[in-house]
Amino acid sequence: MKNAIGREIPEVIGSRNVSPYAGAFSTLRADRKAGRHQKGAPQHENKILPSLEAAIEATGLSDGMTISFHHSFRDGDRVINQVLDACARKGLKDLRLLPTALFPVHAGIVGHIESGLVSRIEGSMNGPIGAFVSQGGRLSEPAVLRSHGGRWRAIEAGDVEIDVAFIAAPQADAYGNATGIKGKTPCGPIAFSAVDAQYAKHTVVLTSDLAPYPVYPMEIQQGWVDYVVVLDEIGDPDNIASGTLVLTKSPTRLLIAQMTTDAVVHSGYFVDGFSFQGGAGGISLAATKYLGDEMEKAGIVGSFGMGGGTKMLVELLHRGLIRAILDGQAFDLDAVRSIREDEAHVMIDPGMYANYDSRGCATYKLDAAFLGATEVDLDFNVNVNTHSDGMLLHGIGGHQDVAAGAAMTMITIPTLRGRIPVIMDSVTTVTTPGEVIDVIVTERGIAVNPKREDLKERFLAARLPVRSLEEIKEEADAMIQPVRKPVFGDEIVAAIEWRDGTMIDVVRKVEGFE
Repeated sequence: MKNAIGREIPEVIGSRNVSPYAGAFSTLRADRKAGRHQKGAPQHENKILPSLEAAIEATGLSDGMTISFHHSFRDGDRVINQVLDACARKGLKDLRLLPTALFPVHAGIVGHIESGLVSRIEGSMNGPIGAFVSQGGRLSEPAVLRSHGGRWRAIEAGDVEIDVAFIAAPQADAYGNATGIKGKTPCGPIAFSAVDAQYAKHTVVLTSDLAPYPVYPMEIQQGWVDYVVVLDEIGDPDNIASGTLVLTKSPTRLLIAQMTTDAVVHSGYFVDGFSFQGGAGGISLAATKYLGDEMEKAGIVGSFGMGGGTKMLVELLHRGLIRAILDGQAFDLDAVRSIREDEAHVMIDPGMYANYDSRGCATYKLDAAFLGATEVDLDFNVNVNTHSDGMLLHGIGGHQDVAAGAAMTMITIPTLRGRIPVIMDSVTTVTTPGEVIDVIVTERGIAVNPKREDLKERFLAARLPVRSLEEIKEEADAMIQPVRKPVFGDEIVAAIEWRDGTMIDVVRKVEGFE
């Protein structure tokens, strides 16, 4: 069957029935959430266990169950590998992983897939694990990718059930209260796992800093936690800022950042109380810096900036250019420090940030957002999961959530990456539909979605370089030789969910190239 953007979607994927994507806000519903697991605790209970193996035994973790993790340490995480190695030593098989995201540091999971320990993954995969899964025949069912808000919704709705949640916590007390902003290795907010802790059958907090009761702020609360295990190492905060999280030095990308800033300034949204969120890419980080300079020049004070928190965003707060930062994860150590020290740097969880089935998302209060992409197409659809070779190398993150929520969503891209075009006739994979994308900014000009004639008129009046996406694509394509396109087989290796749980696209096995 075809969904609302014309993508061919099967009626069944793996063991689940599929509802096709019907529109960005077509399924707003009033319903009941899934029930949480209820259990009482005896007075003066000791929750401390001596090892991961002891936690596996105490929780009854067995073959075929689902375990979950957060990604707040990003490429510095040390917990997922330790837990899976312990599961392997216990002889477990057929586990389903439900991480918020996986990174290159988790490449060892490939061996656990080959051994049969891990058979299913529902979570974003960055790097080698995604590349391995793209080869096909690796998992018992297609992987499932969700946005940050989509994952929270899916757990609350009962779409996916967690048997054991393992939560890395830089500081915790013996009763299970835990935080990510204190301890020996603070990584920033860990509230990605708050929904896991509340809905899992069993919750285990893993910490390298056991502190006296009570530990606060209580991002993870004692009433959600069954056991606490002290480990020598849970993560390296120095590797939080990795991959895309580096301010660009490229003249081309700095030009795109400046053009993005110019577009924001002339959009009509750039007034006192303005709010925005940037993405995690180098262009977005530069645009955040430039935007702060423009706010200072104009005497504008924004209502809030939204994180992932970064040094650039923190500097805007300290300069008095925004009144608050709303932050669900830290992208560098400056952000971690700011959360701990600045009252106006407020931690929020993905439910408040972007849960489609809530009574209001923080993303819906955004005036502007500038995000990245691996590809865009002439219908303004955006791909952030695969490259044009069809390989699954990136997660969704908050891309869908922010794009759907902001009053003006901008995609910032170079027209070429090396000799590879970024503007396609049709993207390899649709992550975020064109109906929620307003502007695409490239070094060759600014393309405005035809449904936003108001923005086009404002940009033209400001003499910004407005061009059609077709013109920009034609100019870029003239500079390169045609690129060999992947040939896809029938096997679906991953499913891309929209934030409401409907299916927006699938990723198929790459069989070869034309």
